[in-house]
Amino acid sequence: MICKVTYETDARCVAETRSHQIIVDQPAENRGTDEGMTPPELLLASLGTCAMYYAAEYLRRNNLPANGMEVFVNAAKAVAPARLGRFNIRVVIPQVADPAHLEGARRTAEKCLVKNTLLVTPEITLTVETLALMV
Repeated sequence: MICKVTYETDARCVAETRSHQIIVDQPAENRGTDEGMTPPELLLASLGTCAMYYAAEYLRRNNLPANGMEVFVNAAKAVAPARLGRFNIRVVIPQVADPAHLEGARRTAEKCLVKNTLLVTPEITLTVETLALMV
């Protein structure tokens, strides 16, 4: 997997992967134009959409309706270093009432790749380079 992020102005950038683009920005009070989600909001969206995908797959395999399903993700900030320290993912499946199927959807959503990535500390490297000609 690869994602390219290109700076545009102030706090706005564009993230691209495959043939898709997402505008990432900051609210006005953070020198942005509020034209897109912030990076932490994208992380919440990534967790939520991943959990929804897995829950929907469970429902599909069991011929159950996923219509109207919603996922709510919230996070609490932590300090030293600044980060998101606690996440809560809540999946609401309005058309399924059977506790066994709700549990099945929960167990399947627990397999979310993004969630599991955050649970096991990944190796992250960061480099800074230049394309400017050296003189």
